Amino acid sequence: MEADERRTVAALDAAREVFKAEIESNHGHVINMAGDSVLAVFDTAAGAVTAALAVQRTLDASSRDVPAEHRMRFRIGVHLGDVIEKPDGDLYGDGVNIAARLQALAEPGGIIVSDSVRGAVKSRVAAVFDDRGMQAVKNIADPIRAFSVRLDGAPQSPARAAANPMRWLLHPAGLVSAAGVALLIVVAAALWLRSGTAPPATETIPGMATTPGTATAALSAPGKPSIAVLPFDNMSGDAEQAYFADGITEDLITDLSKVSGLFVIARNSTFAYKGKSRDIREIGKALGVRYVLEGSVQRSGANVRVNAQLIDATSGGHVWADRYDGELKNIFGLQDTVTRNVVKALAVELTKDDRERVASRGTDNIQAYDVFLKGWEHYLRQTPEEFRAAIVDFKKAAELDPNYGRAYAALAAIYWESNTRFWGQAIGLGTYNEETLYMAEQFLAKAKRQPTPLAYQVASAMAVHSQQPEEGIAEARSAIASDPNDPDGYVALAGALSFTGKTGEALDAIERAMRLNPHYPASYVYQLGLAQFSANRLTDAAASLERVLAMSPDDYWSQRLLLATYGLLGRRADAARLVEAMKRNDQRGSRAASLDPLTIRALAYWYPFARPDDARRFADGLRKAGVPE
Repeated sequence: MEADERRTVAALDAAREVFKAEIESNHGHVINMAGDSVLAVFDTAAGAVTAALAVQRTLDASSRDVPAEHRMRFRIGVHLGDVIEKPDGDLYGDGVNIAARLQALAEPGGIIVSDSVRGAVKSRVAAVFDDRGMQAVKNIADPIRAFSVRLDGAPQSPARAAANPMRWLLHPAGLVSAAGVALLIVVAAALWLRSGTAPPATETIPGMATTPGTATAALSAPGKPSIAVLPFDNMSGDAEQAYFADGITEDLITDLSKVSGLFVIARNSTFAYKGKSRDIREIGKALGVRYVLEGSVQRSGANVRVNAQLIDATSGGHVWADRYDGELKNIFGLQDTVTRNVVKALAVELTKDDRERVASRGTDNIQAYDVFLKGWEHYLRQTPEEFRAAIVDFKKAAELDPNYGRAYAALAAIYWESNTRFWGQAIGLGTYNEETLYMAEQFLAKAKRQPTPLAYQVASAMAVHSQQPEEGIAEARSAIASDPNDPDGYVALAGALSFTGKTGEALDAIERAMRLNPHYPASYVYQLGLAQFSANRLTDAAASLERVLAMSPDDYWSQRLLLATYGLLGRRADAARLVEAMKRNDQRGSRAASLDPLTIRALAYWYPFARPDDARRFADGLRKAGVPE
């Protein structure tokens, strides 16, 4: 400034325009630009880091021909934390102070972020995070773990590679030739979504696996407004709160999927993008939807903030964005507001049935809802250990609200799935499988007092395996009626229809499920193979079941059905190899093997074909494959 005031002011003004443009294009808001500093707030950590990288890249490119002594260089600090927003629009608090200290640690032209930012961003930004270790900073009691950020592929700076990273604490300001300081602060914005009926279960029918399928080609959008809800970012600065952000996302998917005028992509497919860089237009093509909803969740004590933005996936342009603040005790009212705003933006009229379905909350007890979300996170991991943890949480939720049908349905699902896998002893029950079946029946009876889609799906599977196929079909149709966009309702229906011999309808149902959930799990392909087997399309059935085993090699249900298919096709050598693989890889333990031996009589229980001809054909296939009576 002393050497050339006009040039310096012009350079500073140009830099401010770069900051402003990149901040706004990455969903940030400039709080102030006092002197040579910039203070901004962002909806997401990824947006802040992306903006910081873009600013440094643009400023570096525009100043390459400028002599070093005239070059305007900025340090940037990014932190995720709580702030106090004053009526005049200014920000205060430790969140601001830590970001200010972080920028002082940065090199000229560099970026420093806190560990909370790195954890929130992960692999969603194409950048490398170099660990700077724990940093003691002025007026902050606890050390802050800091990371310098550079574009993926960019070399680490010689200064950073020096042996003493703490030297930046000695006199950072003296390293800047033109005194430039930039401060970027990430503040989690939040929008409350509501609790509702259970999100889609991953294994409510025997044979369901968790290995996801892959949507390999762009899908055409359906004839009604279509939307995918991407996992909301956890902006709480605490990785332990990830379950809460995931639960909020799932509940929004569930709420929107109850609206018959919408086409809503399932959780399994949208969560495939969790923690990854996102090109909304490519996601829209892959999932076959017109709109994408994304956002962030911040929970701090009894307060919640959620930010949401609706994007047109064909252009990448924003349809609307909003931020919702509220207390935890008022979350359901906020959730209703969000659902109405999304539906309104998509110009969809809610029918009377839609309104009733969306209004069905499941519980008004906030503690029960929160505990349920923790249990659901365990449940989705699909292991005996996680099932044990989920049971504790679901039972606690039911204690907090004895009328919480969603918690009872989840317990029924766990015990039913444990029954089909012979996990009774592994989850803490006795050695006899009847105990898990008994518990499933008891909890399902309680769940049916306030039924959810999951309760209907479990009821359908249990009815089919009790030789009551028509009841199984009715339960599955009830699941679909209560949530028209839940693909697992169609999977349950497909299974019931296949065992009843209504193969055309079964194939239509599984095709519908796969369209709603393009990144479908192996269990969907099993249901396709089952419908093809029931239709006596044996070559197609073998191809589908072989595909399942490529996705999930230990899928016991597909293995056994494939044995019967091989037998009917006369592929004895393939059947023999499959039997050996099954014996070699059976992880269920000797007790389960003794309770569920590889015999025609034992397998008939798990494949309850209602038509005598289908049952005889299944048994004949096993016999020809070399399976003993």
